[in-house]
Amino acid sequence: MVQIDDKLISLDVFEKQFICDVPKCLGICCVEGESGAPLEDAETEILEKIYPLVKPLLSAQSITEIEKQGKWVIDMDEDKVTPIINGKECVYAVFEEDGVCSCAIEKIYAQGLIDFKKPISCHLYPIRVEKMSKYEALNYHNWPICNPARVLGKSKGVPVYQFLKEPIIRKYGQVFYDEMVSVHIELKGSGLI
Repeated sequence: MVQIDDKLISLDVFEKQFICDVPKCLGICCVEGESGAPLEDAETEILEKIYPLVKPLLSAQSITEIEKQGKWVIDMDEDKVTPIINGKECVYAVFEEDGVCSCAIEKIYAQGLIDFKKPISCHLYPIRVEKMSKYEALNYHNWPICNPARVLGKSKGVPVYQFLKEPIIRKYGQVFYDEMVSVHIELKGSGLI
């Protein structure tokens, strides 16, 4: 682990390589999993506010589930998450004609209608953030459905943290990201990765 401020970062974040390969995985991360996308407290308020803009992109089944469950729920671990349909896809998932699953929230963001791209837990994936009493742990999550992303990342030589530059800056700021770059250089120079 590496510490930057009050963040403990797994060496895997610097060593492992990753680039989402959506044409191969078809956005399956929006469909698979035991629970919805983890949400920060402020994000639950944002979902309430932006729902009228997102709703027209959603399937009838998604709308029914949101009306039944709410725009966000508390899961079995007592975490705030996006609702899911029948233990599968996120209610904010939309399926394209080519079979690719994407995020309705991100589509509305791309149209310039909102300034919230998507939940930060989705944006930061494959980094998972665990909040502890004095620290936040940033760990690399190795999910088999993301094998195409590991293959593409390795072929391009892109470490996880570099692939996630935008969401890391969104969550922690430019100075934090710049420190990660420095740490990566030091780790490589010392032979630790």
